[in-house]
Amino acid sequence: MNIVQELSDYVTDCAVNVQKTDFNILAKIADAIFDAYPTTGDNATNKRKRIFVAGNGGSSATASHMVNDLVKGCRVFDLPGFDAMCLSDSSAVVTCLANDFSYDDIYKIMLETYASAGDLLIVFSGSGNSPNIIKACEYAKKSGMYIIGFGGRDGGKMKPLCDICLIAPTDSMEALEDMHLIYEHALVTVLRGRLESL
Repeated sequence: MNIVQELSDYVTDCAVNVQKTDFNILAKIADAIFDAYPTTGDNATNKRKRIFVAGNGGSSATASHMVNDLVKGCRVFDLPGFDAMCLSDSSAVVTCLANDFSYDDIYKIMLETYASAGDLLIVFSGSGNSPNIIKACEYAKKSGMYIIGFGGRDGGKMKPLCDICLIAPTDSMEALEDMHLIYEHALVTVLRGRLESL
């Protein structure tokens, strides 16, 4: 098989499998995120929920990208975007907590510091078994946060800890990370449209 065919096969496989997504779950995720928007004036719910996003490796990059899109990409008519923070974005904080405590505890400690009941935790994990993601979800559940997960394969230990969990329909780690980014961009596109109608 030549390299052109291999590349084409990978992209085709992703395109075919992503269509098997449970879009009803993705719609529920959109609703949950939209409910966290800090509305004011006549439409105020003023829950002022914060959104915390986390992952490891490629999933950390997706988490960071999502925060970029929630904060800036969802900014319409000079209104603010979502109040969102990526827990892996500060290398100083991550390495400090990992060094002085444990890498398994980095996200849990940050949630203890920053989060409140009613806030959202969004986690990305291909395996669903990363100890720092599991500990973050356990803390979030105990403290009254709402948990949204993006996983792969069987969802791992993360899935039952989530209020909503969307599993990318593929066994390929590379492809499921691609799908997670597609979901993130689809969500932001939908959310921006809803914000424009406020």
